[in-house]
Amino acid sequence: MTELALKGAPVDRARLLRLLQDYGVYAGVAVLLLVNIALTPHFLSTENFRTQAVQVAPVLIVALGMALAIGSEGVDLSVGSVMALSTSLLSLYLGYGPWVALIVAMIGGAVVGLANGSLIAFIGVQPIVATLALMVAVRGIALVLLPQLKDVRDSGMSSLGSGDLLGIPYLVLIATALALVVGFIVKRTTFGRQLLAIGDSRPAAQLAGLPVRRVLILVYVIAGVLAAIAGVLATARLQASDPTSLGTLMELSAITAVVVGGTPLSGGRIRIGGTVAGAVLIQLLTATLIKHDLPPSWTQIAQAVVIVLAVYAARERGKR
Repeated sequence: MTELALKGAPVDRARLLRLLQDYGVYAGVAVLLLVNIALTPHFLSTENFRTQAVQVAPVLIVALGMALAIGSEGVDLSVGSVMALSTSLLSLYLGYGPWVALIVAMIGGAVVGLANGSLIAFIGVQPIVATLALMVAVRGIALVLLPQLKDVRDSGMSSLGSGDLLGIPYLVLIATALALVVGFIVKRTTFGRQLLAIGDSRPAAQLAGLPVRRVLILVYVIAGVLAAIAGVLATARLQASDPTSLGTLMELSAITAVVVGGTPLSGGRIRIGGTVAGAVLIQLLTATLIKHDLPPSWTQIAQAVVIVLAVYAARERGKR
């Protein structure tokens, strides 16, 4: 009987780890919701849910681009700096109209993504090194363009940041639409299948004749554009451009959302639904700590613990 129990233990452990990776993020969201319902005053109010949804939107949008980069067996550490660059460009070009400023901000994100992708695809620089270099450089460029905080006074930006459609904030609608588009790209397009094949094995993808360089460049361009959109939305919500602080540590939140959502750091797989849940989990975790008067540093510690647990679960599953 003891021998059978010992033989059965590894199977149960493997199953537990598989369930943790596949559904742990949803369980985490459910637990945080229950904890807040029980312990946080006014948590179930409509205004609170609106606030949480609006705050999670930029994180989710950045995480979508990060999911593509991680799915290709890479990473993009420059996303926070791209948000800073987009807020600087938005402020500088807002006098030409909100649409012009938005397009310029997105072009700025695309250029950074193109630089990241070119370094990785053509020169062979490791993604973490290439994007780290751009993270430092782009933040510096953003501060050169706009050295200090500047108020954003534009009716279009104000409407974007605080307006809604049938009670649903524009920011939430945009984030939802982008999640659906990225999910469709990953699951239903040739580009998505090529991306996953490259993430699974780049040498094999090259031998199969896949356009590896083109796909990698597109991945980082998309990630850059999404980060720029997130920067514009955050600026519209805050009604201020602050390249010094906007997007700071956003790469940590995005990586956490992606990894906790079940996308492995080894590439070859992307879970958009899990990424959405991961972004919600990070926002709920942050809100819970803030509402109970814990310092912001605890949020970073909690995110680090969540990342370690998620990576451990993925590593153990990969061994089996």
